[in-house]
Amino acid sequence: MTRGFRRGLALGAAYGLMAALFAEAVRPRGGNTVLLDWDDVARLAMGRLRNQRVEPERLREAAWTYNRFAARMRAPLLETVGPLPEGVSLPQFEALDRPGWLELNVGILRRVMEPLAAATQVPESWLAMAGRAGLSRYVSLMLEFFSRRVLGQFDPQLLGKEPIRAALYLVEPNVAAWQREAGLNGADLRRWLILHEMTHAWQFAGHRWLRDHMDRQVEELIGLASRSASARGLDRLRALTVGVPSQWDLVRRLQATMSVIEGHGNLVMNLVGRRLLRSFDRLEAAYRKRSVERGMLEQLVWRVTGLEMKLEQYRAGERFAREVHDRYGMDALNRVWDGPGSLPRPEEIDDSASWYRRVVRAR
Repeated sequence: MTRGFRRGLALGAAYGLMAALFAEAVRPRGGNTVLLDWDDVARLAMGRLRNQRVEPERLREAAWTYNRFAARMRAPLLETVGPLPEGVSLPQFEALDRPGWLELNVGILRRVMEPLAAATQVPESWLAMAGRAGLSRYVSLMLEFFSRRVLGQFDPQLLGKEPIRAALYLVEPNVAAWQREAGLNGADLRRWLILHEMTHAWQFAGHRWLRDHMDRQVEELIGLASRSASARGLDRLRALTVGVPSQWDLVRRLQATMSVIEGHGNLVMNLVGRRLLRSFDRLEAAYRKRSVERGMLEQLVWRVTGLEMKLEQYRAGERFAREVHDRYGMDALNRVWDGPGSLPRPEEIDDSASWYRRVVRAR
């Protein structure tokens, strides 16, 4: 046999084997499966947080300290942002360790993603199993990474079932680690973080429409994603890759809402903190340094997950809040909480004067 014939025979056999393996990999094996297994995500991430549990008594002591600080800072906070409606109170703080934060957020993501479960089911096959395993590992790595970095969190219970129990959290091991690394005053650091999360609680507790508005936006986004997953052919490919105009428009509006929520929270944290905290300047400098100085792996994670872009959106939200406050005062800035129509539009986040003309001056 000639060399060319033997080469062709070998290539043909290799292609045939690859085709057979691919056919076996995609062959339905009975039933359907989801592309993301939250139980598997939790198991994988928790396995990387072995020995990270904090004794319950220490967490209870930390929570008691948080709530003592919060009680003393409630009046200065409300003097700055305005009173709560009669009969409305802010939720209590809880202290979490890293596994506790992970359990909380897997539960939140499971709840929010539940409506997509049916639309993202695929026939069970070896390829689907491999894809699910890879996606679960990726999500678990991201959650485990952030469980070591997040300092505080407010959970407004988006898409939660009644009764709603919003909650405030600090991740005590992460707070303590940053305190040691940056040489910060522990009491001032916790009060500073508490101010930020309490401001988020004020935003939602004092303006009940905000949670309903965000629920509608998230539900609409999930509905668009479900319809995209149910599409066929090129329509499905386009929807799942570059998206469709309606998806992008909704995402931009949701991002603008989140930007002003975070920007307002940072502004208030700094306005009140500057008055009350002796080490405020050191705290602010350490926070700015923490935001820009990251290791190579951390930079990669932030870029791959899109969080670098999200952080810039939050900076834009803080610039918006600061510009409105400094030019027109807190009463003008608080007009963003009048209702959905008063929230800044995506193009107004970088043009606070146009928002002021539309929302405040026009009314």
